[in-house]
Amino acid sequence: MVEADLTQILDVDIDKDGVFKYVLIPAHSVRDGQDCPSNDIVHGYKWVACHADIYDQVSEEIQKKVFDYEFLGGRTISHQSQDKKINVYGYSMGCGHAQHSLSTEKIKAHYLNYEVTRADDGY
Repeated sequence: MVEADLTQILDVDIDKDGVFKYVLIPAHSVRDGQDCPSNDIVHGYKWVACHADIYDQVSEEIQKKVFDYEFLGGRTISHQSQDKKINVYGYSMGCGHAQHSLSTEKIKAHYLNYEVTRADDGY
């Protein structure tokens, strides 16, 4: 079942602490030519050199489970787990600008006891 496959993809997967790049990828399942359930995916890691590295890794997983996805760009996350704070900010010159509002709402739903903020400035 397509819906079950879509829910198996982690919608928020970010490193525990530090400042790192992230990407926003909306994934959609398609059945009989119509869009079905969708899931905005926010993934971010310290080990990447550029946003495209995350996209490449995540897209391999998505291709196995859903039929349609797009890359909305990337930005930066500052995650301070001890203080329970996450800030989404900045932009990616090479990959475009992810919508902070979508990303922060997804993160807020995953990190319920955190202060999650966003800003358009910074790199």
